[in-house]
Amino acid sequence: MIPSEIRNLSTDEIQAKLNDAREELMNLRFQMAMGGLTDYTRLRFTRRNIARFMTVLNEREMSAGKESE
Repeated sequence: MIPSEIRNLSTDEIQAKLNDAREELMNLRFQMAMGGLTDYTRLRFTRRNIARFMTVLNEREMSAGKESE
Protein backbone atom coordinates (compact mmCIF):
# COMPACT_ATOMS: atom_id res chain seq x y z
CA MET A 1 0.00 0.00 0.00
CA ILE A 2 1.42 3.37 -0.95
CA PRO A 3 1.52 6.26 1.53
CA SER A 4 -0.94 8.41 -0.42
CA GLU A 5 -3.54 5.64 -0.14
CA ILE A 6 -2.86 5.31 3.57
CA ARG A 7 -3.26 9.06 4.13
CA ASN A 8 -6.74 8.88 2.56
CA LEU A 9 -7.87 6.38 5.22
CA SER A 10 -9.33 7.33 8.58
CA THR A 11 -7.27 6.85 11.72
CA ASP A 12 -9.45 3.92 12.82
CA GLU A 13 -8.97 2.19 9.46
CA ILE A 14 -5.21 2.66 9.68
CA GLN A 15 -5.19 1.23 13.21
CA ALA A 16 -7.17 -1.81 12.01
CA LYS A 17 -4.80 -2.37 9.08
CA LEU A 18 -1.82 -1.95 11.41
CA ASN A 19 -3.18 -4.62 13.76
CA ASP A 20 -3.83 -6.96 10.82
CA ALA A 21 -0.30 -6.42 9.50
CA ARG A 22 1.20 -7.13 12.91
CA GLU A 23 -0.76 -10.39 13.14
CA GLU A 24 0.36 -11.34 9.64
CA LEU A 25 4.00 -10.63 10.56
CA MET A 26 3.68 -12.80 13.65
CA ASN A 27 2.26 -15.65 11.56
CA LEU A 28 4.99 -15.27 8.94
CA ARG A 29 7.69 -15.39 11.61
CA PHE A 30 6.12 -18.52 13.04
CA GLN A 31 6.02 -20.13 9.59
CA MET A 32 9.66 -19.18 9.04
CA ALA A 33 10.67 -20.76 12.35
CA MET A 34 8.84 -23.95 11.45
CA GLY A 35 10.45 -24.05 8.01
CA GLY A 36 7.23 -23.66 6.06
CA LEU A 37 7.79 -20.19 4.64
CA THR A 38 8.94 -20.10 1.03
CA ASP A 39 8.34 -16.44 0.13
CA TYR A 40 10.62 -14.41 2.38
CA THR A 41 9.81 -11.17 0.57
CA ARG A 42 6.43 -11.16 2.33
CA LEU A 43 8.27 -10.57 5.62
CA ARG A 44 9.98 -7.47 4.26
CA PHE A 45 6.81 -6.22 2.58
CA THR A 46 4.78 -6.65 5.78
CA ARG A 47 7.42 -4.92 7.94
CA ARG A 48 7.52 -1.99 5.53
CA ASN A 49 3.74 -1.70 5.52
CA ILE A 50 3.76 -1.59 9.32
CA ALA A 51 6.33 1.21 9.16
CA ARG A 52 4.19 3.10 6.64
CA PHE A 53 1.10 2.82 8.82
CA MET A 54 2.99 3.97 11.89
CA THR A 55 4.57 6.88 9.99
CA VAL A 56 1.19 8.22 8.88
CA LEU A 57 -0.22 7.83 12.40
CA ASN A 58 2.77 9.68 13.86
CA GLU A 59 2.39 12.45 11.26
CA ARG A 60 -1.21 12.90 12.32
CA GLU A 61 -0.27 13.03 15.99
CA MET A 62 2.42 15.63 15.29
CA SER A 63 0.08 17.80 13.22
CA ALA A 64 -2.64 17.54 15.88
CA GLY A 65 -0.13 18.62 18.51
CA LYS A 66 0.96 21.65 16.50
CA GLU A 67 -2.64 22.73 15.90
CA SER A 68 -3.42 22.70 19.61
CA GLU A 69 -0.49 24.99 20.45
